[in-house]
Amino acid sequence: MKYVIRKLRHPDDYAAVAPLLNLIWPEPTTADRLREDEDKIPPGQLHYNEEGKLEGWDRPKWVAEDEHGQVVAYAIAWRAPWTDPGTLIHTLVVHPEARGNGVGGALYAVLLEWALEVKASRLIDNMKESDEMSIAFAERRGYAKERHSFESVLDLESFRFDEKLSASIDEAERNGIRFVTLSEEPGEENERKLYELYKVTHLDIPGYSGDYPWFEEWKKWSLELPGVRPEWIHIAKDGDRYVGVVTLQHNEQTQAMYHEYTGVLPEYRGRRIALALKLLGVQSALANGAPYLRTHNDSMNGPMLHINRDLLGFRAEPGNYKMVREL
Repeated sequence: MKYVIRKLRHPDDYAAVAPLLNLIWPEPTTADRLREDEDKIPPGQLHYNEEGKLEGWDRPKWVAEDEHGQVVAYAIAWRAPWTDPGTLIHTLVVHPEARGNGVGGALYAVLLEWALEVKASRLIDNMKESDEMSIAFAERRGYAKERHSFESVLDLESFRFDEKLSASIDEAERNGIRFVTLSEEPGEENERKLYELYKVTHLDIPGYSGDYPWFEEWKKWSLELPGVRPEWIHIAKDGDRYVGVVTLQHNEQTQAMYHEYTGVLPEYRGRRIALALKLLGVQSALANGAPYLRTHNDSMNGPMLHINRDLLGFRAEPGNYKMVREL
């Protein structure tokens, strides 16, 4: 197979890249969505900290093009300002019909050359646990499995509310918790309260590392994501304090919903507030006509896995391995 590797042309190549990403992403994306996300990010500015470790942000992208001018593979290496010093995260995908011809190895070599050039010390990729070929590809190049995240799907067409589960909402309210949506409490002051809730609870996610985005960046990648609406952000309040949240994201292609985020402050856990919020999210998804809800959980997040699978009835799907290579 003859092919050429080149830098991605923005935005022309996204029409070919989106179908490739849809081979490995749990929910489909579009060329427009890829372009919109990229337009939110300023040009890369990498630098190094006092220890000489890579900091700053950048996201170079490459494609492999066959002799007919068709894009058959795509790779991106990226880091955000809050990513762990020295770390680069990347994605590499090759169309199944182009596998086994050296395209993936050649594309990875270009990505690795750039990573070494900028003095990265760690590479991370997330791969489907069912994709044995890609995992073997990574392990031959020095990657090791570091974490395992599980994917779960709730079939809303067959979902039935259990009275005992539904009682968790009433129980929380009897104990002084009030449930609202962000649409009922608009404005920057409340958005900043929600940001602080995200920030505190995000740091408790098993396997999370690095810093946390500042408010403006968080808002860009949380509240302003396509498919996220204020009425789908359910908040648990104790007085004026935000103590828990569930955020849903709608996908126009599938009409399904994704649990974009769930978090409860540590001192409020064990009171079934997360379960109540999850149920409110299910109600929103049903009201919107979504056929299913999808979510991911780290293998070490036992309480959330218990809520999703044991109590709500989410169906287990193949998850992902976090593959890491030290440079």
